[in-house]
Amino acid sequence: MPKNLKIIIFDGSFKTTPFINRLAKGLVLNHEVYILGFNEKISQPVAGITYISLGSNQSKLKFTGTTLSKLLQSKKFNLLFPTLRKLIQGKRQELQQQNLDLALKNISPDIIHLQWPSVIPWFEEVLLKQEIPVILSQRGFHSNVRPFVDEANFEYLKKWYPKMAGFHSVSKAIAANGNKIWTSPKKIDKVIYTGLPLQEISFSENYMRSIPLKLLSIGRAHWIKGYDYALHTCKQLKEKNIPFLYTIIGGAGDEELQFLVADLGLEDCVFLENRKSQKEVFKLMAEAALLLMPSLDEGIPNVVVEAMAIGLPVISTDCGGVPELIEEGVNGWMVPTRKPEAIAAAIIHFMELPLDMIEKVRIEARRKVEQQHNEAQMVLGMEELYYEVRSTKLEVRS
Repeated sequence: MPKNLKIIIFDGSFKTTPFINRLAKGLVLNHEVYILGFNEKISQPVAGITYISLGSNQSKLKFTGTTLSKLLQSKKFNLLFPTLRKLIQGKRQELQQQNLDLALKNISPDIIHLQWPSVIPWFEEVLLKQEIPVILSQRGFHSNVRPFVDEANFEYLKKWYPKMAGFHSVSKAIAANGNKIWTSPKKIDKVIYTGLPLQEISFSENYMRSIPLKLLSIGRAHWIKGYDYALHTCKQLKEKNIPFLYTIIGGAGDEELQFLVADLGLEDCVFLENRKSQKEVFKLMAEAALLLMPSLDEGIPNVVVEAMAIGLPVISTDCGGVPELIEEGVNGWMVPTRKPEAIAAAIIHFMELPLDMIEKVRIEARRKVEQQHNEAQMVLGMEELYYEVRSTKLEVRS
């Protein structure tokens, strides 16, 4: 039976995403799990996880205390005067790197799992030494978009990707994007879909296709989310006298969206809301009639997975990993990106569908999520990846 592992999960903070928290909660049942971050405390820690502060950017006094404490714990007394000098000079980033290096030596992990390409700079020395296997998750903007719009970032990743022991990709599409940066016959890249706590997400039995149609989008206001195309869709619906109300959770305060809503004359039917808690989001999903996902690119969008789990019908653009999740007309609907007229046509088609057909789509959507996005499958897949890179590393050394 494989040995239990010491695993470091790093995304730079303790304010970790639901994905990281669910992963850590599953891993800690069989392994030692550490989350390191530039924080002093966490409001809702996951039971069994060891949280290690590397020094907060919020308080100079607390940062000093954390730094000196790390030094004393490591018994590296030869670093005392250089550390005091750096504290006086305000060289916070150098000291944070020192705190991280001391924590790594103290823990002596079997695996380091980085959650974003943006945190690679903190681990350059570890990657050069090749003593501890480092795994990188490929998900989100920093994997799917930034390297392909920022040439310097692409070249940086191209340099450091070959030094990774392995990769975790949230979709086949994002794995393919990673291969554009670097690929090799020996590359270890495992597609592991995000798992949801499905026992906590109830399927909505009382679905209503409301009139006016309640449309919902959820996500930060960023050009990649395609909200401008969704608003042009709304303009077309209004011109066709289709009754609807469209809410964008996460759109509040965005000047471009506010201007477009006003310019298109949509103030009476489009609402830009602040971000909500997960509990509030699920409540809004249960009350909506249709989730609209107009993105230009995605990995596997969590909001779509969650909507399908709840039983909220989804119309999404055919982008990124969405075709790995939605089967057209079976558990949802897909439209081309950047095509407001196609989105409008899909919404009108949805409104004309018999309710029993929509019910079949809702049931199939839940079934798809249960098969592909359960927590146990995610944790098992990640464990298999950890063991694979560990065994590969040992074979190389022998």
